Amino acid sequence: MPVKTLSGAEDIKLLVHNFYDKLMVDEVIGHFFTSVVPIDLTEHLPIICRFWEAMLLDNPVYQGNPMTKHLVMDEISSLEPEHFQRWLTLWEETLDAHFIGPNVDKAKERARNIALLMQHKVSMRRKKTGF
Repeated sequence: MPVKTLSGAEDIKLLVHNFYDKLMVDEVIGHFFTSVVPIDLTEHLPIICRFWEAMLLDNPVYQGNPMTKHLVMDEISSLEPEHFQRWLTLWEETLDAHFIGPNVDKAKERARNIALLMQHKVSMRRKKTGF
C-alpha cells in the first residue's frame, strides 16, 4: 500500500514516468503514442510533467494547448470513448499504486474532466467537418 503523498514536482515526475511506462506498451492505446503520432519521451515527458504540476500543484509552469495535438491525432486515427476510458484506467492505477492523499483524488477528477472535455471537442469537430 502506498504511503507517499503527491505533493511536489518529483512526485509528479514519478507519476508521469510510471504512467507512460504503462501507456507506451498498452495494447488498447499504446499505438497512439508509438505509431499514430510517435513521441520522443525525452522531449514529451518534461512537458507532461509541467502540465500535471500546473494542474495538481497550482504551479504555472506549463504553457501550451494539449487539445490541438489530440485533435490532430484523432484525424489520423479516431479517438474513441474506450480509448479515453483506458487512459483513465491506467492513470488511476498508477496513482493508486504510488500515492495517497487529497491530490490523488484531485488528479483523478482532473483527468476525468480532461477526458470528458477532449471527447466532447473531438465529437464537435467531427460534426463540423463531417469526419
